[in-house]
Amino acid sequence: MPASDASPDVPDQLEIYREMTGEQRLLLALEMSMRTKELTKAKIREEYPEWSEEQVARELLRLEFLPEPLPKGF
Repeated sequence: MPASDASPDVPDQLEIYREMTGEQRLLLALEMSMRTKELTKAKIREEYPEWSEEQVARELLRLEFLPEPLPKGF
């Protein structure tokens, strides 16, 4: 039997999610998504400190939806 880091007194994370309402799970997912975007934007700013907020936003969109850089003038 594999060892577990969780104490028997600590609820399993899956059980915590099951006990949440649909609204709570949706809000958690949205918060996680927003946090991921903020971390990605911070990484872009770190890699390209000279870029404007518009350029950072464009790169975030590219990373989310397109395999190649956005065309110039977009």
